[in-house]
Order: sequence, then C-alpha cells, then structure tokens
Amino acid sequence: MPRLRARDRALLAVERLKAVYRAASELDHKNAFQMLIATILSAQTTDRSVNSVTPALFARYPDAAALAHADPGEIEAIIRPTGFFHVKAKTIIACSKALVERFGGQVPARMEDLVTLPGVGRKTANVVLGVAFGVPGFAVDTHVTRLTRRLGLTKSTDPVKIESEVTKLIPPEEWTGFGLRLILHGRRICVARVPRCPECVLNDFCPSSTVRAKARRRPLTPTRRGVRMAHGRATTAKRPRRPRTGD
Repeated sequence: MPRLRARDRALLAVERLKAVYRAASELDHKNAFQMLIATILSAQTTDRSVNSVTPALFARYPDAAALAHADPGEIEAIIRPTGFFHVKAKTIIACSKALVERFGGQVPARMEDLVTLPGVGRKTANVVLGVAFGVPGFAVDTHVTRLTRRLGLTKSTDPVKIESEVTKLIPPEEWTGFGLRLILHGRRICVARVPRCPECVLNDFCPSSTVRAKARRRPLTPTRRGVRMAHGRATTAKRPRRPRTGD
C-alpha cells in the first residue's frame, strides 16, 4: 500500500478498529458517578483490578454524598488492590465532596467543569464525557500516546497536543470510539515492548509496522493477438521482416 497522509491513516484506522472492537470502556459502571470514580481508580493499574473492588465500594457508598463523608481508612481497605490506595482514597473522597458542594452531587457534563474536580484531568474527563454522556471526547492515555505516534498521527508526547492534533483528522462522532478502541488495541496487540505486528489489522499501512501484508499482484492486462505476457509485463511480438527487393 502506498504511503498515506496522516488523515487517511487515521480514517482507515478508525474503520479497521471499529470492525474489531466495541466502543466501550472495560470499567464496570452503572452511572456517571461510578464511571468517574472508577476512572480515577484506574490510574496505574488494570481495569480488572478496579472492577474487583468497585462492587463493594459502590454497595457501601452508592453516591457522591455517601462517599464524601466516608472514613479514609475504610476506603483504603476496599481499594487496596488498585495500588496507591492512600492517595486514591483521599482523591475520590475530595472529588465526591466537590461534587456535593458545587454540583449538587451530580457529575457535570462539561469539560470545563469536570477538570475542576480533584483527580480529574482531560483524559478522565474525556472518558466520562464520551462513555457516560455521549459527548465526543478523545481520551489520551499511555496506550493512545504510543499508538498515535506509531501510526504517524502525531509526533508529540504531550496528551493535550495529541488530543488536538488527532481530533483534527477524524470527525467528532468518531473521537470517543477511536480513543477507546486504541486503548484496547494497545493492551492486546500493539503492546509497548514487542508489538504483535503480524496480528495487527493496521500492519499494511502503519509506518511502524515490522511486517507488511503481501502485496497483491498487479492484474494482467488483456492479451491481444501478437502480445504475450512475460513475468506480468506485456511484450509485443516482433513484426515480421519485409522481404528484400532487388535493386
């Protein structure tokens, strides 16, 4: 496949990944509040670890008002498997207090409001906006940073700049799904150390691919009388020599 422009690679990646992955977060949640807290807890750990603790957490603290007044020690005991549990406990309690004090206990559906909450940056805000509210948002985590650079969609390592550059390449309605699918693809195929390029559905146009899909043979052109095909290339039969005439 000839080298494509960044926009063409982005749009092609959108379609290829759409055929493989659902546009869904792997964090278990039932509402925007649970999505917000689960996303904060997912920092520096796996979604599986988060999903192992959130049922007990939300059973005991079902909303922002309940979590805002929780005992930090009890929270730490529940979320310990996610790691960094001292900091995470303080963060989700502070975030819940801010929700109660400034937003009536409800998760706001605007970027400018979400990023004012403790523990919420643009990545978390974009996940919550896209998954919980259906508002287009392109979440940039370590997987998205790695894959967008490997695909040649950006040269930056700054999440805000990556978000800005990639969202200019694809329609807004694809932002959320593309981000979520890149995360899944980064976890399963395009891993950090040794990417599994032979299994990747993007390997025929990804600039960083270590393999290339076998190029299709050029179709043979229709043969004509006096034309034969040799090694896929047309050669014309020599014209017969004219008989020599006398002087």
